[in-house]
Amino acid sequence: MKQIDLMYQTMLAELGQRSLDAAFTSDFNQDGRFVRVTVKRRGYWYFDEPTGEPRQVRRYVGPADDDEITGRVTEFQQLKDDLRARRRLVSTLTREGGIKAAEKFSGDIVEALAAAGIFRLRAILIGTVAFSTYSGILGVRLPSAAMQTGDADFAQDFAISTEVGDSLPPIVELLKSVDETFRPVPHRSGAAASSAFVNRNGYRVEFLTSNRGSDDHIDQPAIMPALGGAAADPLRFLDFLTRDPVRTILLHKSGVSVVVPDPARYAVHKLIVASRRHMEPLGSMKQEKDVQQASLLFEALGLTRRASDLALAWSEASGRGAAWREAINTGVNMMAAKARAKLSSALITGFNEIGEKVPEDIASI
Repeated sequence: MKQIDLMYQTMLAELGQRSLDAAFTSDFNQDGRFVRVTVKRRGYWYFDEPTGEPRQVRRYVGPADDDEITGRVTEFQQLKDDLRARRRLVSTLTREGGIKAAEKFSGDIVEALAAAGIFRLRAILIGTVAFSTYSGILGVRLPSAAMQTGDADFAQDFAISTEVGDSLPPIVELLKSVDETFRPVPHRSGAAASSAFVNRNGYRVEFLTSNRGSDDHIDQPAIMPALGGAAADPLRFLDFLTRDPVRTILLHKSGVSVVVPDPARYAVHKLIVASRRHMEPLGSMKQEKDVQQASLLFEALGLTRRASDLALAWSEASGRGAAWREAINTGVNMMAAKARAKLSSALITGFNEIGEKVPEDIASI
């Protein structure tokens, strides 16, 4: 595993900040353009928005002699110039820096939901698409084979969705703006609400939330007021994954500002998930990817001097009870011997760094 040169890490940080700034300051599709039209000797601003077809959609904006509106047009042009610059940054990072870009279709999905406000409403990108951002966070090159996916997963806390007082536009419409063949997947419980959507090629977009209380909620979709009509499947262990998330950049087009789980939590959570895959269809294939991603992150956390982050996440998960420890140990036993050795070394270093006694079972991993 190779670390990313400092120059490219600095570029990633700059790209992340500029993408976040753009997300907060533009209400218009940055692929469009403002047009000044004269009507009866008076100027008016219109906005031409691309539709993917030869014909564009033209929206009225306001009179050109309104200083506030004209100032907004000027600001938008600056954003457009910055968008082009950010595209060049992404190209440099992927072509010269050797950092893998997001798979295009997944990137389009995340970009559409991000533009609609999913991260502003405190949802979190999870799963393999989130994993693809960890090269930038950790400063290492992760193999592209571990980033291949046919789905995009998002999580949101039920209380946040209920209390935020805002909502995305209808999820189905947002997904259809990327691929018109998206449709809701009927929930296995027979409930009317859907927590997953799929297109004709089998690409799946799914929404998840933490299980509240007992397992009684597991087979019932949670109604999520902020998710544009989508429900979310409650899952055990998800609250551990989504605690203290981090903001980073998805390398797609001009960069998409996203929120993902902390990489140490992601890695530990993958061991837990791997231990439970035998209960799922195609579980063995997913299990292999879970273990691969966890192993890669354990190595990266040790390599980049983030062993203390790993030790803290490990300690928290292990401290949640016997069921958690059993799941973690089961996941560890699925790892290759070399990967287990690197995990043990990183954990010993991490526990020493945080001033805690190294658990007795760590050395035997």
